[in-house]
Amino acid sequence: MSEQASNGALLSALTTEHFVLQTANSATYTEASARSSLYVMALSSALVAIGFLAATPRIMIAFACVVLPAIFLLGLFTVIRLVETSLESMHYLTGIAAIRNYYRGIGPEAARLFSAQRGRWPEVVSPAQRLGSILAFLGTTASMIAVINSIVAGATVALLVNAAEPSIADSACAAVGLFTAFLSSLLFYAYQRWRFADYDDANVTFD
Repeated sequence: MSEQASNGALLSALTTEHFVLQTANSATYTEASARSSLYVMALSSALVAIGFLAATPRIMIAFACVVLPAIFLLGLFTVIRLVETSLESMHYLTGIAAIRNYYRGIGPEAARLFSAQRGRWPEVVSPAQRLGSILAFLGTTASMIAVINSIVAGATVALLVNAAEPSIADSACAAVGLFTAFLSSLLFYAYQRWRFADYDDANVTFD
């Protein structure tokens, strides 16, 4: 095969791979949206059911103590998967950046059209990171679902404490619930930072 034919075949293969990576990256967004919606719908349905049972407190508490832990587990599985879809998206974008780097070498016009400044992460700094990594991690879909799920955990613990020891003041139960929600959010934040750091260590940054 001549060099010209070889370069043409390589360019065709890279174009196909570029399309595949873009499609796979879009699939991560679709999955994240679907999982987030499923969790919110499940939580909303549970809260509506609890509201209907408010007239009978004993049944409502028993129902909540059974359903809310299940919702929390669903939320836990959801946020873990949301972190993984974010990492998958980063992996696909890194592959796209490498292909764009090859495109830039085709010629002067290609270098202008496919310049790094016209690309996205990892070719340029993500806009989400301009206010710092702390706020960037707090703004992810996984973080938002995790905060909601932490509130569910706090409410569940408060109900369980109240059910186990009715003599405990409501303010004390609420304090325990708030502490649980804060601790759960903090643990998830640490987990998310660890997963992203682990991904960075395992993958070579695009240059």
